[in-house]
Amino acid sequence: MTPEHALAMARYNSWMNDKVYAAAGTLDDAARKLDRGAFFGSIHGTLNHLLVGDRIWMARFTAVTSGVSRLDEELYGNFDDLAAERQRLDAVIVDWAAGLSADDLARQFEYTSLTGSVRRRSPMWFAVAHMFNHQTHHRGQLSTLLYQAGQDVGITDLSYLPGYGETLA
Repeated sequence: MTPEHALAMARYNSWMNDKVYAAAGTLDDAARKLDRGAFFGSIHGTLNHLLVGDRIWMARFTAVTSGVSRLDEELYGNFDDLAAERQRLDAVIVDWAAGLSADDLARQFEYTSLTGSVRRRSPMWFAVAHMFNHQTHHRGQLSTLLYQAGQDVGITDLSYLPGYGETLA
């Protein structure tokens, strides 16, 4: 992973979250919170888990406190509050990624896993790639849950990220 790749992934994360939240915002609260048999139960639960995961990883990367104690912790029961925090954190992630250097990504990274308090070490680039992969994984679940609820998030392909490619005539 290069700094340019990390920034592209941060922008993709923000772009896709905007699309997912727009689709989820067309549903009422009961539909968003309906247990649909997903790993985190509902659309709301999955949106919340993505925010939890990103808070945890960004706290690790920036040495701040995440305020999270469990992977299934509900940060916001209100959709508007959840959406506002998602936008705020996405801006933080983009700004952080824009400041990464090749040296940052090449260094060893150590953290304590929330699951079982296990100490872990990996190259920083690998941990950053994992954070973005985790986001994509759960947004894939969300796109299915939203589609089942009658909402299509549209194109999700990285190659369609605005500013990184173009359709040729």
